[in-house]
Amino acid sequence: MGLTALCPGTFDPVTNGHLDIIERAGQHFDAVVVGVLDNPAKEPLFSVGDRVQMLRDATSQMPNVSIASFGGLLVETARTLGADVVVKGLRAVTDFEYEIQMAQMNHALAGVETLFMTTSPSWSFLSSSLVKEVAGM
Repeated sequence: MGLTALCPGTFDPVTNGHLDIIERAGQHFDAVVVGVLDNPAKEPLFSVGDRVQMLRDATSQMPNVSIASFGGLLVETARTLGADVVVKGLRAVTDFEYEIQMAQMNHALAGVETLFMTTSPSWSFLSSSLVKEVAGM
């Protein structure tokens, strides 16, 4: 079967930075599942269904990438999907400070490993929040 990576996120909306990480993860893993988080604590611009569809459209040329939505604990989703590792993209040190805590908690809870990939420099300035802010103006 091979190694499966889980790339989780809100993807509200998906950006070229997200796609960069997904595509590069797909070069190193047999299967990549992009997990679209349904977080009731956030008020996303796009529905989960819309975000899933945007990602399906954007990754349609990536044969080993699939899209799924999830809620609840990431480690439970990783276990359910049979993911061997969680892949997270990092743009800057501030991303790392937050993500390292999540990675350590996921490892403590369920032994789930996290692999950090740095975003390509051409997309490191980009975030979903920034895209929404620019689109709103």
